Amino acid sequence: YQRRVRDQTTRGSNFVCSLGLLHTTPHQSTLHTYTESVSMACCNKGNTEQAKKDAAISAMLAEDGKKQDAEVKLLLLGAGQSGKSTVAKQMKIIHMDGFSVDERKSYTSVICSNIVVSMRALLFAAKDMGLKTSKSNKAAVTRLLSDENEYFTGSINTEMADDVAKLWADKGVQGAYARRAEFQLNDSASYYFDAIERIAKEDYIPTEQDVLRSRAKTTGIIETEFEVDGVKFRMCDVGGQRSERKKWMHCFQDVTACIFCVALSEYNLTLYEDGKTNRMHESLKLFKEICNSKWFVDTAMILFLNKKDLFADKIKEHDLTCAFPDYKGGCDYEKAVQYIQEKFLAQNENPRKLLYPNITCATDTKNIQVVFTAVQDIVLRDAIDQTNML
Repeated sequence: YQRRVRDQTTRGSNFVCSLGLLHTTPHQSTLHTYTESVSMACCNKGNTEQAKKDAAISAMLAEDGKKQDAEVKLLLLGAGQSGKSTVAKQMKIIHMDGFSVDERKSYTSVICSNIVVSMRALLFAAKDMGLKTSKSNKAAVTRLLSDENEYFTGSINTEMADDVAKLWADKGVQGAYARRAEFQLNDSASYYFDAIERIAKEDYIPTEQDVLRSRAKTTGIIETEFEVDGVKFRMCDVGGQRSERKKWMHCFQDVTACIFCVALSEYNLTLYEDGKTNRMHESLKLFKEICNSKWFVDTAMILFLNKKDLFADKIKEHDLTCAFPDYKGGCDYEKAVQYIQEKFLAQNENPRKLLYPNITCATDTKNIQVVFTAVQDIVLRDAIDQTNML
């Protein structure tokens, strides 16, 4: 029996060898041929499964590509604290039914932290400036400047609210606030101090205005998706501090329009990053780089000259000469706004590129709603023009 099997194997192997396909011993040839056949069958099966997976992935990518082609991608750029995140929040309020109760509650710790940080900044500034607080507030000052982990645990209690209210009314603190351009202070400080009694209540739930005015450093890329009149929008908000700008490149592809935010009220302020560079000068430099970038040659460039409310108050006392010595318009609001707008428009080096300036107040929902309607028309018109050119 073993001989017959061996003979049959030998004859089969000799036939294969005679075709010049194998040059091994008969027994090795048979094993190799069998193994090769099994391997080929497995490979064919594996290739089929892989092909199905590849086809599925390709279909998903194609579908994603169609969705991206059909959506409008808006990129929010600008230096730190220019109001980009506030604009993104407004899109949620205007086009996404606003913030739910739970979402608003989630901002409580941020708001309370803003209050404590702002008051501490004022107290430190008052001390550095030689401005004395009243003796009756000495205990409150000590508590505010103590270790935050002992005094502040994430919420504002009645005692803290009382301390903040007393200190906010203190002449020394008010003196430091009047000179707030000399140090870093959140724009929302006075708003929250004036509302401290409401915020300290046990059943406190932040209002939409509280949420809009809250300040938290943006890190990474935050996307907000919404739909307007059947058109899908995707707004990308990125951090504006220098350390965050290296991440901007990840958002530059397939941008329909770029919204560049500038805080009008920053003309007499310095950067948070170094405490020396004028913020308006930094914004002008950054806008010039973005406006003339190869990535945005055919991209609609929309300029938001933001924080007009703060600017209107500030320009009454401080004109633009601290940032622009050649400015001759004095403390006139309209002349000052026009001067700054012309400064930014002059950064455009492409005569065929159109810029669309808007004077905004990001915390004013009605204002942003009107402005964004105009932006929407600009973006869709440009998209149609680009399609016709193709």
